[in-house]
Amino acid sequence: MLKKFRELIQNRFFNRTKQLREQAFEIHDHVIQIEDDTYFIAKAMIPDIPDILNVERSVYEGQTPWDHAAFANELRRKFDRLYLVIRYHDRMLGFIGASFDDRTKTAHITNVTVVEDKQNRGIGSYLLKIMIGKAEFIGYKKLTLEVRKSNARAQALYLKLGFEKTGVKAHYYFGDHEDAIDMTLALTQKE
Repeated sequence: MLKKFRELIQNRFFNRTKQLREQAFEIHDHVIQIEDDTYFIAKAMIPDIPDILNVERSVYEGQTPWDHAAFANELRRKFDRLYLVIRYHDRMLGFIGASFDDRTKTAHITNVTVVEDKQNRGIGSYLLKIMIGKAEFIGYKKLTLEVRKSNARAQALYLKLGFEKTGVKAHYYFGDHEDAIDMTLALTQKE
């Protein structure tokens, strides 16, 4: 009897969380205003991958930390991944991706990148705030990410948004084996 009751409660919880996640993942392409500029934001799709890779190349000295296949795999996982792109006219300026885990009630930023000539204009902050809002809407407890130890500007942004440094992953990044700083944001619980 207790086992059936526990299963009923778990099913209700997971079904409710699934419904909230599905609602949160409903993104309608729209125009936004950041400072004095107007941008277009949309859910990332497979045809966006070449532009996403170009954004990576522009930021990572011609390199692409993730390849076409990795992004395609992420974008196909519509049930637990959300990727957004932001454009100015037809030029992609940045993107963000996150994974969502209903069991741990944790969202994880997998990628957030803005082309260098448009950094420090509120675009990265805006994208992060969208994902924070989505995770809070679903009722998640925390949002996590990794950042290069050398990337002081990104760390400052994350700290400004309320993230805390929670650990170090030694030799985390492929290629140069730079350490990653783990950062966590405790999310506001819905009432």
